[in-house]
Amino acid sequence: MNENLILKTLRIRPFLFLVLSEFFAMFANNLLNFALLIVVFGISRSNTAVAGVVMAFTIPSILFGVWAGVMVDRWNKKSVLLLTNVLRGLFIIPLIFFNTNLWLVYLFTFCVSVVTQFFIPAETPIIPLLVRKDLLLSANALFGMGIYVSIFLAYALSGPFIYLFGRSNIFLVLAIVYLIAGLFIVLIKADKSRIEPKAINGAALDFKQEAKIVFQLISKTKNLYHALFSLTLIQVIVLAFAAIGPGYATQVLKIRVESFPILFVTPAILGIFLGAIIIGSFFPKTSRSLLTKVGLYILGIAVLLLPYGSKVESRSIAHLLNLYLPHMLRINILHIMVLLAFIIGFAVAFVFIPANTILQEEAGDESRGKIYGILNTFVGVTSIIPVILVGGLADIFGVGTIVSVIGLVVLAIAMIRTFLKD
Repeated sequence: MNENLILKTLRIRPFLFLVLSEFFAMFANNLLNFALLIVVFGISRSNTAVAGVVMAFTIPSILFGVWAGVMVDRWNKKSVLLLTNVLRGLFIIPLIFFNTNLWLVYLFTFCVSVVTQFFIPAETPIIPLLVRKDLLLSANALFGMGIYVSIFLAYALSGPFIYLFGRSNIFLVLAIVYLIAGLFIVLIKADKSRIEPKAINGAALDFKQEAKIVFQLISKTKNLYHALFSLTLIQVIVLAFAAIGPGYATQVLKIRVESFPILFVTPAILGIFLGAIIIGSFFPKTSRSLLTKVGLYILGIAVLLLPYGSKVESRSIAHLLNLYLPHMLRINILHIMVLLAFIIGFAVAFVFIPANTILQEEAGDESRGKIYGILNTFVGVTSIIPVILVGGLADIFGVGTIVSVIGLVVLAIAMIRTFLKD
């Protein structure tokens, strides 16, 4: 990755404050997600109940995603980011008192998710308003790293934070973190002529007209709809894994649920970092569509192999190698899972960074919020059935079988994309 471009991008103070705000907001949001998954699994010991939390986060995107995107493009995105962070902090305060009631957990989770639908169309689309076009890829790489570092820390600290603060006080801590994210938004100073909303073609259009224009833009711009599809697929897979992650830890790995985040997400984040560095250093002019397809192939193979670590561990060649390897390096199911998690993270970088850059480059300032709102709705619509199914099917057929099916589906999609030669 070109260090000069990265440093030049970081010297843009509004963008730096945006990255810091995004870090704290995503840290709070992801830690909330993971904490809720652990809390609900502890209450119910059911993959289906855990899937219910994922659905509470997902359904609002179906109901409000496109509408929120249209509205955010009419508003000052800085104000939207500030208000949504403050509101999410306020909405999780009731969880301090009602975190043992499954239905109330679902309710307040739903409320937080409704507010998040307005946050999403403002966060990434504001980047081109703060940095020059020639720094956009570097900005997206930095922004993506910030997002995934926050995910890593949230996942890694979810178990320890619950132990340290307790199942009630953890929600108070998260409310404070959301407010810190809002403080960094206040510090952003930018030219109002850039961040103020612009009407399409200088006219005030109603919701249906604006949505129609953006859908037409997507349908006519091949790069846009392929990028949307790739980002949707990645997020659906993440949601599916969130629903079955606790079960994968206990049923396949035979470890405590609280240990899973650091053992799986840590190597995945390192893989994302390596992928981002390689993309920026060696493939700045390579077709971004090609990069996403390579990422999908690697992702599909790695996910497909996840349930079979025990079979590799039991092979005679593994036993032979273990005789000569130090204890910490001996081949076992956990080591294999860590390696595959690293590869999964590497693959995600090859999809996430180029696809986001495509969306920002192909869409104008007046349309980005709506496009990300549509993306959010696509994720909700396309994930609702898989997330419901993976939780229930994992309880019936076992987590390993469902993980293998997910890997096969990703590989099939990568092959179809190759055949279509987009």
